[in-house]
Formats: sequence, C-alpha cells, structure tokens
Amino acid sequence: MQRTGGRRRDTDGRDAEAVEQVLDELYATPPSAFVSRREERAAAARTAGRKEDARRIHAARRPTLAAWAANLLARARPEETRRFLELGQALREAHRTLDAAGLKELSAQRRRIVAALSRQAAQLAGEAGQRLSQAAQREVESTLRAVLADPDAAGRWAGGRLEVSLTPPSAFPSGTAPPEPARTEPRTARPKSPRAASGTRARDELAERRRKRREERERAEQEAERAERHLRDARAEQAEARESFRRADDELGRVRETVAAAEERLRAAHEDLERAERERREAEERDRAAADAVAGAEREARSSARRVDRLTDRDR
Repeated sequence: MQRTGGRRRDTDGRDAEAVEQVLDELYATPPSAFVSRREERAAAARTAGRKEDARRIHAARRPTLAAWAANLLARARPEETRRFLELGQALREAHRTLDAAGLKELSAQRRRIVAALSRQAAQLAGEAGQRLSQAAQREVESTLRAVLADPDAAGRWAGGRLEVSLTPPSAFPSGTAPPEPARTEPRTARPKSPRAASGTRARDELAERRRKRREERERAEQEAERAERHLRDARAEQAEARESFRRADDELGRVRETVAAAEERLRAAHEDLERAERERREAEERDRAAADAVAGAEREARSSARRVDRLTDRDR
C-alpha cells in the first residue's frame, strides 16, 4: 500500500510539474496566440482526466503586450535579470538606510540599466514578430522600475508570468538622493503658537487627503487595467468562438452539399434500378413468348413430319 501511495504522490508531482511547464510555455507565447494555445493545453489536460490541471490552465489570463515583453526579457536574459534584481535589492537597502552617496550612484545605474533592458525587451519582441509601440515600451520601463522598488514586484517579474505591467510605488525615489537634514545649532525649543499648530494640522490633513486620493486613483487605475485586460480576453475569445462557428458553419454547408449530391446519386441509382428491373421483366416476357413460339413451332414441325411420313408410306 505504501508503494502504491508513493507512486500516486510521484504522479501528482509529475502532473504539477507538467502544469508549471505548460504555464511557462503559455506566458512565453505571443499574446495573439495565447488564447488558442491555452485552450489546446486545457483540452489536452481534460482529455487526460486531469480536471484540476485543466482548470488551472484555463484560468491563465492573456498578458498584455508589454507584460509579455517583460516576461520574455526575464526568460531570455537570465544573467541580466539576476544583476538587475541585485541592483534593486541594493537600491532598496540604500533607500532604507538613507545612504545619500550610495543612492545617488545606484540611481544613475538604474536609469542606464532600465533604458538598456527596455531596448532589449523591444528587440526580443521584434525578433518574435511583435513590435512594441512607444507606449508599450514605457510600460516595460514602468515594470522594470517597479521591480527595483518593490521586492514583491521583483519576485513576480522573475517568475516570468506577468499579466499586466507593474507600477512603481510613488514613495520610491525617482533618482535623486534624499536631502540631508539641515544642520542647525542647538537651541531651546520654543512652543508653537496656536495659529502655527493649526496651520501644521491643516497641512498634514491636506497631505493625508492627497495621499488617500492618490491611492484611490492608483487602485482605480489598476482595476481599470484589469477590466480592460479581461475585456480584451473576452473579445479575443469571442473572436475565436466566432471563427470556430464560421468554420463549423462552412463545414456544415460542405457536408450538406455532399449529402445532397449523394442523395441525387441515390435517386438516379434508384431510377436506373427501376429501369433495369423493368427492362428485365420485358425481356423475361419476350423470352417466355419466344419460348412459347418455339414450342409451338416444334409441335407443328413434328406434326408436319408425321403427316409427311404417313403420306409417304401410303404412296408406297
């Protein structure tokens, strides 16, 4: 029993590995062929009796062109990907420690490398037959900046299965070092006046409202992007379904024409059969009539012969 259980676990492990390979293959497929390839792989899993695998495969969402190009870059340039992830880790560490000199140097590297990798992504996409527009290249650059700023984004990009472009957090520095605090001589703190304290609170409340509006806008943009992606997927699936319907309708028309031609040949064959049977009956009737005539002629001939014989004998 233990051996049987071990085999089952091994089989499940192989199936899981196979699903991961299928998903890797899908996200390396150009978006224009993603839906048809996904349906083929899901159908193959269902035919093999792997319903859960088929569900996972069918749940994969088609990536945008920019997200696909970013995935392609991560897969096709593993060494550059590793160094870029290390640069992001160093940048985030410098930002946490407020290392002004280190942050300035790393930020300069960031700008150069993001531009270079974005060009590489566009080149790889072009070699795969997919031209990136300027807007798509900007989305690739946005994804790369997000990878540098956010460890979660870095992990998602390294996995090579992005569905949409990533947006860097607004709090991450744009490339300049944080200002060093001004050095002032220590002095006795004076209590703030009520008006100054009220102004500070107002500024803080305004900044908080702006921050919340910015977060709401970012969430709304992400939701709109997801909705647009789902709409594109739905339209692609609708177009594919319409094309399948058109092909099935054409095939049905061809089959109907074949059936009509076969029915016409069958009708003609029935007519030929009826004509042949009619001609056979007529020939059979003629044969019987001829046989009757021959029999009558034979009887008459025999009777005539006997009469001749009698007359001959009489003359003798």
